[in-house]
Amino acid sequence: MGNITQEGLNKLKSQLHELKTKGRSEMAKQIAEARDKGDLSENAEYDAAKEAQGLMEMKIAKLENTIAQARVLDESQIDTTKVSIMTIIKIRNSKTKKEFTYTLVAEEEADLANGRLSVLSPIGKGLLGKSIGENADIQVPSGIVNFEVLDIKPSW
Repeated sequence: MGNITQEGLNKLKSQLHELKTKGRSEMAKQIAEARDKGDLSENAEYDAAKEAQGLMEMKIAKLENTIAQARVLDESQIDTTKVSIMTIIKIRNSKTKKEFTYTLVAEEEADLANGRLSVLSPIGKGLLGKSIGENADIQVPSGIVNFEVLDIKPSW
């Protein structure tokens, strides 16, 4: 997994707790209700509930593994003179002149609707290491876009 913010790690731990408590409890209830409906050999609801249980347990295992391997970022070690994880960047599309502000975060914390861009996304990767005033040509689905870095701030 790699680096993650303390906030991101807390969120993952919260999701894991929710799945292990409420999620497992709900799943057991669904399986019991399906089992009560009769012949298990022809009970599609029971099969679906058991499959959903298997998928949930896989998700729990994956979250546990991610949490075990996570390293919380030390904010004091982050260089804010260059685009890096945990920086808030303001960029401008050189062609359209539109400006965007994103916080660069670990893949697990990405949430584009809330301005949280993964460092592994094409734009995130293309901007890593750039300083204010530098430009980057980045391959996006619609073609190559040139972005200029306007500002870099710490996100904490």
